[in-house]
Amino acid sequence: MEIILREKIEKLGTKGDIVRVSDGYARNFLLPKKLAVLATPANIRQIEQEKAAAVRREAIEKQEAEALAQQLSSVCLNLSRKVGENDVLYGSVTSMDIAEALEAKGFSIDKRRIELPEAVKSLGKFDIPIKLHREVTALVGLVVSKED
Repeated sequence: MEIILREKIEKLGTKGDIVRVSDGYARNFLLPKKLAVLATPANIRQIEQEKAAAVRREAIEKQEAEALAQQLSSVCLNLSRKVGENDVLYGSVTSMDIAEALEAKGFSIDKRRIELPEAVKSLGKFDIPIKLHREVTALVGLVVSKED
């Protein structure tokens, strides 16, 4: 029996794939749990339309992310922190601090998109990667200086 998968199923395929399975597996497991639908011409057309819409939506999201990355690449954040001996920061600069600084500049970026390998604990200049899309990453300049 040919079916169209509605979800990714281990060892069978991903969402939207048309696969051939035994009749019993389809009737007793996949169809009752709504993991698949029969591969009728109408269902095949519907899945193709959904795939085309997803591709268009993905292209639009990528384009918007690239435009935002272009804007973010010209941004340089200046943060001042208290320092102790040997110019070591009290505390650190975290992704939350960077998100708040970006918010102050007019960019609404979720702190989970900021990819800090570890918190910034020293003075200096840093390039901070921000994951805007699966394929688009922007670099934002960060300058950490002494607080007077």
